[in-house]
Amino acid sequence: MQFADRPDAGRRLAEALRPLAQSDPVVLGLPRGGVPVAFRVAQELGAPLDVIVVRKLGVPRHPELGFGAIGEGGVRIISDDIVRRAGVSDSDIAAVQEAEEAELRRRAREFRGDRPRVPLDGRTVVVVDDGIATGATALAACAVARAQGAAHVVLAVPVAPP
Repeated sequence: MQFADRPDAGRRLAEALRPLAQSDPVVLGLPRGGVPVAFRVAQELGAPLDVIVVRKLGVPRHPELGFGAIGEGGVRIISDDIVRRAGVSDSDIAAVQEAEEAELRRRAREFRGDRPRVPLDGRTVVVVDDGIATGATALAACAVARAQGAAHVVLAVPVAPP
């Protein structure tokens, strides 16, 4: 399926998600690319919008390859298979995580400012990104939503591998 742009992808995702509108959902966008998609989903569903900040943990010397992800509230997802195959040491994991935690805090301040998070307790939460590669950041975002009390978590992305 082709999309004209991120707002178009959000509009089309919202069509598929329309039955959730009656459950009073909260829409969470993953910055940067997921936010314009999430904005349109939230508009179409009449739902509040917030950001959910996660950071990919990249393999040293090959940072585009993620071995895991971290999220707000101390959530950490690690792919033991990628760690083993890429030869990532415990000290590598710790160093990458420390750097990404600092960036995660910076980005949370940048995107949310002084605004409090939208409460998720007992709510249906729709986590929206503009696509999935390894799935680590999406998994971390869903784990953050669960940790913040979401009753149900739905992942919505317009583009993902088969």
